[in-house]
Amino acid sequence: MNTRRSLCTKTFRLIIPGILFLLLGSSPLRAQFLYVDCSGTNPSAYPSINAALPNAGPGAFILVTGTCNEYVSLYGQNALNIGAFYGQTATIIGNLTINNSQNIFLYGLNVTSASGDGIDVGNSRSVVLDTCNSSGNTGAGLSVGGLSDVTVNAQGTFDHNGNAGLVISNGSVVVAYAWAGKLDLSNNSGPGVFVGSAGFATFGNTTIANNVFGGFSSGYGIDLRGASKGQFGAIYGPNVISGNQSGGVWLQENSEISFWFGGQQNIIQGNGPVGVLAGLGSQVTFFNSAEISGHTSAGVDLYANSQAYLFGANTVQGNGSSADLRSAGVRIDGNSEAFLRGGQISNNVGPALLALVNSSADFSGVGFSGNTGVISCDSSSTMVSDLASPTSTPAAGVSCRTPHGLGGRQITKTQPVVPNWSAQRAQHDRYAKLAVKH
Repeated sequence: MNTRRSLCTKTFRLIIPGILFLLLGSSPLRAQFLYVDCSGTNPSAYPSINAALPNAGPGAFILVTGTCNEYVSLYGQNALNIGAFYGQTATIIGNLTINNSQNIFLYGLNVTSASGDGIDVGNSRSVVLDTCNSSGNTGAGLSVGGLSDVTVNAQGTFDHNGNAGLVISNGSVVVAYAWAGKLDLSNNSGPGVFVGSAGFATFGNTTIANNVFGGFSSGYGIDLRGASKGQFGAIYGPNVISGNQSGGVWLQENSEISFWFGGQQNIIQGNGPVGVLAGLGSQVTFFNSAEISGHTSAGVDLYANSQAYLFGANTVQGNGSSADLRSAGVRIDGNSEAFLRGGQISNNVGPALLALVNSSADFSGVGFSGNTGVISCDSSSTMVSDLASPTSTPAAGVSCRTPHGLGGRQITKTQPVVPNWSAQRAQHDRYAKLAVKH
């Protein structure tokens, strides 16, 4: 099998920016605290966030109560904390924009905008959204661009938006550490996550469900384009991608995504026609404990010079339908490749593997049961496997030629390293210590 691109996908090397600690002073007594009461109950407090901002120095805390009907713009800010008192929430009816700023920490904010995105971040560094919710916006829940880096910390919700849940573009990176609760990206009119020439990573406890084609260009759970990179490590809890109208995951234009085991499962289930669709030179990797099931066409679909690598205890089951003649567990089309080591492919309508138009499959140690055949190839496609050799009678269910008797490619792949998230937890704990009502 002629591997045209490295199957040791670069996605595992997605650069995750370091978190710069906020300038809180050497002791809590030196931190500046500004109090905002948008309900008007406390006459000693500022009536709005915008009223407090001109008086906030580096390291200041703007602590908010009530519902604030205002558009908040942070420009050129450094080391600023804005949020509810720890353990509580505050609401902003209007947009929150962060531009040309750094070391911004937001906590416990519920943002809803009737005229666009909920939260916009541009040309900013080390922005943290801790326990924030940006839902019900007419635009996206969170839009990040201009080489920015954003951390979604502890938990977060970006649901029921008129556009995507998250939009990440122009060299930006969003990383989620949902260690205290769920990261939810569901019920949006558009993809749960759209990534254009950018990066997204989550380390578990993430749900991307029931997103539909609407205000955006697709109704996939995850939509990666323009050489984007994604990581889904299942550490804090399972990652669940389900019920998305167009499909679970769509990769285009040399994009890459990896799903890997960190003690929990990655579940891609019941997403319309396809679980994962990779095309136009893209790559997808499944490293242990991924389940891809319940799609009406294919569990994994590769086309236009794309590759998939399935290593270890992955399951592809119950995909396909009698209405689709191209149904399969894994479909490999248009000069594409699948490389499989271990796992189960079972009970799919159609063959476990379907190879078309100069495509190939290299597989060994895979369990096949309940499919309409093991592998079917057209006359231009080939396989290398532990099931048959060029000089022997093919195994039952194999309808594919083997071009040589040299065996499959030897490869060793190691478990990705679990990231050190102590800095993210320390930021959260510091806010918990200082942002309390007395």
